[in-house]
Amino acid sequence: MAKLELYGTAGCPYTQEIREWLEWKNSEFVEFDVEADPEARQRMSAVAPGHRSVPILVEDGKVVQIGWQGHSCIVDAA
Repeated sequence: MAKLELYGTAGCPYTQEIREWLEWKNSEFVEFDVEADPEARQRMSAVAPGHRSVPILVEDGKVVQIGWQGHSCIVDAA
């Protein structure tokens, strides 16, 4: 089974949308809030260098989706 990671923020409504979609699909995933967790921010920067948009969905260490249906939120530069 693929390991899914969701990088987002509590204040981004698109993080909520993708979370609900993953739950609807019964996908197992780990969620990280990149504004509240500096280590999560570093992991996000490692898998998606240069990206400041969330949500970012990562599968088995590779970015598979940035944003939700063409929408995303910008996070402050680290």
